[in-house]
Amino acid sequence: MSATASNRVMWLSLARSIAGNPIVLWGAFVLAHFWLGMLNLYGTGLPLGDVSIVYKFWTDQAIIAHYWVGIDSSWVYPIVAMVPMLVARAFGPELYSSTWLSLVMLLDAVALAMMTGWGRSRQNIAVGWWWVGFLLLLGPISLGRIDSITVPIAIVGVLLIASRPRAATVVLTVATWIKVWPAAIIVAMVIALRDRGRIILAGLLTSLAIIAVALALGSGLNVFSFITQQASRGLQVEAPISNVWLWQAFAGVPNTFVYYDTTLLTWQVRGIGVETASALMTPLLVMVAIAIAVIAVLATRNGAPMADLLPSLSLAFVAAFIAFNKVGSPQYMTWLAVPVILGLAANAAGRGPLFRTPAILVLVLAGLTQAFYPYLYHYLLGLNAVILVVLSARNLLLFVLLGWAIVSLWRASRTSAEIVPLADGSRWLPAVWPFGATTPGLDSGLKEN
Repeated sequence: MSATASNRVMWLSLARSIAGNPIVLWGAFVLAHFWLGMLNLYGTGLPLGDVSIVYKFWTDQAIIAHYWVGIDSSWVYPIVAMVPMLVARAFGPELYSSTWLSLVMLLDAVALAMMTGWGRSRQNIAVGWWWVGFLLLLGPISLGRIDSITVPIAIVGVLLIASRPRAATVVLTVATWIKVWPAAIIVAMVIALRDRGRIILAGLLTSLAIIAVALALGSGLNVFSFITQQASRGLQVEAPISNVWLWQAFAGVPNTFVYYDTTLLTWQVRGIGVETASALMTPLLVMVAIAIAVIAVLATRNGAPMADLLPSLSLAFVAAFIAFNKVGSPQYMTWLAVPVILGLAANAAGRGPLFRTPAILVLVLAGLTQAFYPYLYHYLLGLNAVILVVLSARNLLLFVLLGWAIVSLWRASRTSAEIVPLADGSRWLPAVWPFGATTPGLDSGLKEN
């Protein structure tokens, strides 16, 4: 071996050793959150505007005027979303934004600790590095919305599936009552896990408890208003379907333009056919979700191991929920981190499909999103051709990601697999429960369907 090759091997070995050190990972995690926090507080484009203006306003209404959205009126979010918004007032309204960022960092730290086995395992160090890279590529939006609360909670939930599926369901259900999207992972669990009856019961009881508290506070039917609020909105500019009208507006098609909806506080598109498309998006999403579910059911009947099926199924549902959504806000990209982390963690334990392709695709999606939001968002609203190309490329890549997940499911449904018994549930995910031993996953319906 030449001296040059020997030096290269030495430096690669040193780099792997440094990257594999949990202390280095945690240092990068802290620095990443500090950097993203600074961008949120001082960066251009008002990246923390929803938090510092809208969320704070809602809490001002509650604390000062005793008028609670979701209780006294309809609300665009599920009722539990008010909890982290109120927690951000813990050190006073003057420190609302910085307290919010600290809360998100704390939740992210818990998720990273779960991911890396609370210091007892180095199995998922690479997964932790992927997540830190994802946060940096996505930019300040990764910390600056209510979705930033649900993502670490959902990460904790999916990492508990192998050992404590009912606890995972409770965690994911709570996240769903903050922002609806984690319900997609619960549906994936119901399809992929054998003990689906208990999973449904755990989710139902958790939801009933939340609804009961809301009703006791006087919400009435407002507790369900987030459903009707979403159903009545138009096409937001970032949604994949909106590309049709954005390019029409760029080409100067009459009566096609971008406008600001003062009720929903979002930028939307207007033009011929927008109302029809808006009405059709939800039914189309339902049909796509049903098709994905049918493929997954075929895979379970053909003996696909749950560890092989659940990551791809979760990714398919979440990607479909974004690709066929008429909202498509930039922060929706944060959702994709959860099924990718599940897939990477399972693969790191030697189970499930190789998740390298979706992991790379999601990193690219994150980078393309930061390329136009928040710094250059005004160029998008101004129909700048370069930014429209960036947005169109990102939205097209969403369908590529969805296609990968569906193909992965289809292969599982067409290939009969021998079920390999696991010694315990943590074999396909690292042991993540910090309080004593984990419960064997085979007793929880994880062996086969």
